Amino acid sequence: MKQPEISVIISTYNAEAWLEKVMWSYHKQSFKNFEMVIADDGSKQPTFSLIEKMQKLVDYPIIHVWHEDNGFQKSQILNKAVLKCNADYILMSDGDCMAREDFVQVHVDKKEPGYFLSGGYFMLPMDISKAITKDDIFNQNPFDASWLKSKGLKASFKNNKLTAKGFKAKFLNAVTPTTPSWNGHNASGWKKDILAINGFDERMQYGGQDRELGERLFNYGIKSKQIRYSAICVHLDHPRGYKTQESINKNLAIRATTKNEKLAWTDYGIVKKD
Repeated sequence: MKQPEISVIISTYNAEAWLEKVMWSYHKQSFKNFEMVIADDGSKQPTFSLIEKMQKLVDYPIIHVWHEDNGFQKSQILNKAVLKCNADYILMSDGDCMAREDFVQVHVDKKEPGYFLSGGYFMLPMDISKAITKDDIFNQNPFDASWLKSKGLKASFKNNKLTAKGFKAKFLNAVTPTTPSWNGHNASGWKKDILAINGFDERMQYGGQDRELGERLFNYGIKSKQIRYSAICVHLDHPRGYKTQESINKNLAIRATTKNEKLAWTDYGIVKKD
């Protein structure tokens, strides 16, 4: 197998119905020279069975990185997945985010030494999320604003994420007020830069661990580019049972230290202190 130009890390946890839709969306990518590395935070047998099935059906290699379920340990499994990536460039997304057919191509085209790329997502309601079929994905219906409206999606400025092309997308990327931060559902960067800051801080549980990685990349001297209106993924709805105020407060404190002390390295990442 030739070396992939890009490794796509997809995080998952016991959500095989959504993961299957996501995997089909990558089967439809216009850019083909990528591998998928599934960062599995302790899923059970149904996810294993799905991955074994899909490895035979999709046109990209799949590497399954798993550890035992020990609560929300996404930072740990993402670090393990980074080490398994065979490409020099890494795109990260989630097992509930379906990628438009040009998604990987956009990240490949816009990658640049000294930068990471920051995208967003388009949130779908639960009824539409459930209704999407494999054929819909192959026909790119979930990325078509008029199809989504026919399914009951309400009009919103956010719908521009799906309709913006070319100059309009470039313009909206430039004027969007959101800071281009590392967003775990749609961000990409160089593997060597992620390793240079020691990956994710494994003390961090739900809430902002991706942002903190981006903040350390900034402190390391890496800049970021906004591609929110170019790199399109749609987010399938789900409940968030793992969100606790305690974990959010803890993470905010870690992020404050990163910012105040201008830290680029974490002692709680890929390389562990003795």
